[in-house]
Amino acid sequence: MKDQAVRSRKSWQLTLIYASIGVLLLISLFPVYWMFIGSVKQRGEFYTSPPVFVPKQLEWENFGRALERGGAKGIKDSLVVAGLSSLLAIVLGSLAAYSIARYGTGGDNLSFWILSIRMAPPVAGVIPIFMLMRYARLLDTYSALVLAYCLFNLPFAVWLIKGFFEDIPADMEGAALVDGFNRLQVFWRIALPLAVPALIVTGLFCFIFSWNEFLFALVLTRSRVTTLPVIISGMVGGHEIMWGEISALSVLTSLPVAALALLLQRYLVRGLTLGAMRG
Repeated sequence: MKDQAVRSRKSWQLTLIYASIGVLLLISLFPVYWMFIGSVKQRGEFYTSPPVFVPKQLEWENFGRALERGGAKGIKDSLVVAGLSSLLAIVLGSLAAYSIARYGTGGDNLSFWILSIRMAPPVAGVIPIFMLMRYARLLDTYSALVLAYCLFNLPFAVWLIKGFFEDIPADMEGAALVDGFNRLQVFWRIALPLAVPALIVTGLFCFIFSWNEFLFALVLTRSRVTTLPVIISGMVGGHEIMWGEISALSVLTSLPVAALALLLQRYLVRGLTLGAMRG
């Protein structure tokens, strides 16, 4: 009887755990479902009470209209800006992180000081950066956003990559130096290949920040460069809100990040757990 009571209690505990997980999944995934359903709703179904959870007819034309109203250009501009800024942050961040991790550049406090720059809210630097870009005549160009995003991504990249370089045994690099490699060759041929998971994780996080960033894209651009967040915000007018187009473009905005996360899942697991293995 006692064993049966224990099994019954464990069964109820498992049922409660799975039920709780199911409820949390429903709460977490409902916004995703609502966004997708909104992308295929007809215009009149957005203003009904009670809300329409399953459209009677799928309105796929919302995607076409969203692309025609600047979505296609927004996707291109966002890919260029996010890709270049992430690549630049990884290149500069890996060099700085390796110098700090291996040679203690700047002493014990430099790495934390670099990270503290990232702690400042972006709104605190938007006006100075705007004035700087205006003086340099870079407003409404890819360069303005790439440099601004790299500025905010670089401290995070340095801090994250530094931890991975510290996990790489220094003996491997010492052996390469004995074999005649110089410092740059050791970095390029030994340290950097071993840190590929870290670089991919860092690059993905930098890409997500640049892809979703709105404030700098709004302030530093006009018409020649318009990223997706700016395009989506422009669909909210004083007399009309294009809910179908907004939802459709939001779905298209989410796809590249989701696809990258799935394609790089193997590297993400290795990259996120490598820093935790330090003894």
